[in-house]
Amino acid sequence: MTTGAPPPLAPKRSRARTFLPLGLAAWLVLEIWLLTVVADAAGGLTVFLLLVGGIVLGAAVMKRAGRRAFRNLTSTFQQAQAAAQAGTMPTAPERTGAEDRNGFLMLGGLLLMIPGLISDALGLLLLVPPVRSLLGRYADRAAERRMAAAPPGSLQDAFQQARIHRPDGKVVQGEVIREDAAQGPRRADEPRPPLLP
Repeated sequence: MTTGAPPPLAPKRSRARTFLPLGLAAWLVLEIWLLTVVADAAGGLTVFLLLVGGIVLGAAVMKRAGRRAFRNLTSTFQQAQAAAQAGTMPTAPERTGAEDRNGFLMLGGLLLMIPGLISDALGLLLLVPPVRSLLGRYADRAAERRMAAAPPGSLQDAFQQARIHRPDGKVVQGEVIREDAAQGPRRADEPRPPLLP
């Protein structure tokens, strides 16, 4: 049966969805080629020891980053609890450059655990604190640019507005009770009174 309506257009694929599989395939081929070159030059046992060393080092780095993140979370909860008992507002936790970049530290550990020499080199690079700080600042600026360019009404716009009006990110739920409003139930046909600031 023909209705005369045009067929729905297929959604356009983003560049990331197009080039990500190609990039991963090229990276995989390059890793395998580099492993064979190193195995020819230094021997298979050397390559095996490099891969096992990368896995062990990556696991140790991820464990350390996880412990640091848990320690930071615990101290934040303890500060908030102490502030609540004292009846004051909790202060923002102190953040210092490289110590605040646990995500990049975990990414470095993950790259070390992935078999391959290029991923190991990138993982070792992420273990350097100035590199993590530099990447963190770049990521912060990129996130700010994307939020600033977000169209009105989007989720990013709502998040940005929440950060502008409530920089601590806390949401206080409550109910407005008007003292001057007539008490008692309202009839269904009766209009709602306007809300006053």
